[in-house]
Amino acid sequence: MFILELVQTLEQHKVKYAIVGGYAVALHGAVRGTIDVDIVVQLNKSAFRKAEMALLELGLKPRLPLSSEDVFNFREEYIRNKNLTAWSFVNADKPTDMVDIIITEDLNKIKTVIKTLGGKKIQIASIDDLIRMKSKTGRKQDIEDVKALKELQ
Repeated sequence: MFILELVQTLEQHKVKYAIVGGYAVALHGAVRGTIDVDIVVQLNKSAFRKAEMALLELGLKPRLPLSSEDVFNFREEYIRNKNLTAWSFVNADKPTDMVDIIITEDLNKIKTVIKTLGGKKIQIASIDDLIRMKSKTGRKQDIEDVKALKELQ
């Protein structure tokens, strides 16, 4: 299962992370289908570089020709001027292997909980933080996720 490979590789590269997005919603217990895995890391150059190295090791490549240094150094400009909220990676040979690093959030400001999947402990964002994050987007799916998460509280 790709999410388990991802978590193992992040941990091998000593990346502090939290799963957010649809997988986190599902791991909290809401019915939710998703393909890509969304993660949040610490907003520092080292964390971005370690995450990049882990994803490259998994065979994923950035969708945009941006390095960790580019994303870190120009993050605020990309958010403000390009509406870039995630640094996206995909495996061209296995297109369902996709990871988005959410660049608008800092792991240091997110409360996390541990869930178990396939015998592996996975760190995910708390329900409150998922609701906060998803409430900002205005996307239809995120509105539905917020409703489902509130029912779980």
